[in-house]
Parts: sequence; structure tokens; C-alpha cells
Amino acid sequence: MKIKDEMSVLELIEEMGKSGVLGAGRVSKATKLLADIMKDENTTVFLSIAGPLVPGGLRKIISDLIKEDYVNVLITSGANITHDLLESFGGGHFRDFNFDDETLFGRGIGRIGDLYTKSEDFTVFESEITKIIAKIAERKTTLSISEFLYEIGDMIEDDDSILKNASRKNVPIYSPGLIDSMLGLQLWMFTQSDELSLDAVKDMHELSEIVFKSQKVAAVILGGGLPKHYALSSNLLRGGVDAAIQITMDRSETGSLSGAPLEEAKSWAKAKAEANLVTVIGDATIIFPLIVAGAREIIRNKN
Repeated sequence: MKIKDEMSVLELIEEMGKSGVLGAGRVSKATKLLADIMKDENTTVFLSIAGPLVPGGLRKIISDLIKEDYVNVLITSGANITHDLLESFGGGHFRDFNFDDETLFGRGIGRIGDLYTKSEDFTVFESEITKIIAKIAERKTTLSISEFLYEIGDMIEDDDSILKNASRKNVPIYSPGLIDSMLGLQLWMFTQSDELSLDAVKDMHELSEIVFKSQKVAAVILGGGLPKHYALSSNLLRGGVDAAIQITMDRSETGSLSGAPLEEAKSWAKAKAEANLVTVIGDATIIFPLIVAGAREIIRNKN
């Protein structure tokens, strides 16, 4: 690889492509595949995000991809939804606290690696989301999870919000593990005195319709866990995805899905035999912004 002054992101990635099948080479392959996916109007793009990617800095990137019609389906953990709303309600994520965890607790600060949140922001979140849930319950008492998240996105005012832009663009958000989050906790608390229930099975009806209507499907998978499995398993109904990019730091030796190479999905018909698959081992908060910037540059250069 050769580094030159004033290189563009794509020029750097192209140099990384000279390293073969090592990590840098995989970043180059993932960038080219992402550009192909983003350009293809006949491909339905599933974006799956697990882990603290909103607190980790990817919120605006994901929101912009939705806003610019590069994402058709979003699958995520309840935690990322919660943190998206936390910022929509005026809260934030911070990097300037270096106390031990017991001191952080005493000061009302929670830690996510080297990121921090203030309990006072969660107090505002709890108050604001309860008001929104109450308004939803006035009109409907049973919704799918994606309908519930659409309604929330429709009621907030934040141009950088993932939920807001998904609602505007009619991009469905599926969060099968929603109850395992602060948003899920507030929903449960609301139902102690009021009626509102989420129908997770209805989500599968909606998702299967998307899958069957799609000419091609590509999955971009950040992290693993439940969102990764939901993205891949829903496409089992059509014989698997046509292409996929996975960025993960999990290992394959334990046999868990999070660290499984994408090729393994072929044995389950979650990826087609001829599917174009790239797995990049590394931190998604580093690699995803890099490959998105590179893919966008490829698209600009060809327009």
C-alpha cells in the first residue's frame, strides 16, 4: 500500500485492496459491494444494527442513508432506538468523564465503554416517551412493533433522528427485542394502568410481504445478535439474500450466530448459493463510516 498526500477516502481504500484477503482487502471488497448495492434500484436493502452504534456515533450516518433512500428496511435493537430518542429529546452522549463506576453511579452517570449518559436525560426521555405512548394508545390499542415505531417517529421533531426519517420515508423499523430496552420498560410501565399491546407476529406478515415482493435483497449487518438473525432468517422464505456485508468483532469458534461467517448462512438457505458475501472483522464504528464514504465516492465518480 502507498500513502500519498491529499488522498481521497476511496483512493486509500483502493490501496487497502492491494492487501488481498486480509482485513484491509476485505474493507475494499465491502466498499465496492456496498456501492453496487446502493446503486441498484432493484435491490431491497436491509440494514441490521446491533450494539451501541447510536451512542457510538453512527446515528447521523444511518439517518442520512435512510433519508437518501439507500435503506429500505431497518432492523435494530431496542437500545439503539432508545438512544436515538434520547438525543431527539435533547439528551446526549459524552466522552469527558473518567471516574470509576461507583463514582459515576453516585453522580447519576451511566457508562457504555468510554461513552457516558446522564440519568437526567433518561428522566426527560421517560417523561416524553410516556406522553407519546399515551397519544398512540388513544387511537390504537394493538399495533405491530413496526407500526408502533412509525407512530413514534411521526410524533418527534428531529431531522437527525433515525426514527423520524424512517417515518418520513416509510422505511419500516423492526425491533423484535424491543421489550429488552428502556423503551420497552416504559411501555410495560404504561400498560400497568392503560391498554396497549404490540403484536410481534404481525411484523412477520409485513416483513414477509417485503421479502416476497423484492427482486433482490442485500443485507448490511453491523454487529450480530437478534437483529442479524432477524434480517437473514426473514429471507429464508425466498431462499436467502442475494448479497450481504457483515462487520463484526465476534468470533466463530463459539458457534454463535454473531461471529458466524456469512458463508455459513448458505447452509440454512439464508444466503443464496451464488450470493456475494463479505465479512469484515473489526469495529463497525470505524469500518462502516469508511466504507460508506468510499461507496458514495464510487457512486459520485460514475454519475
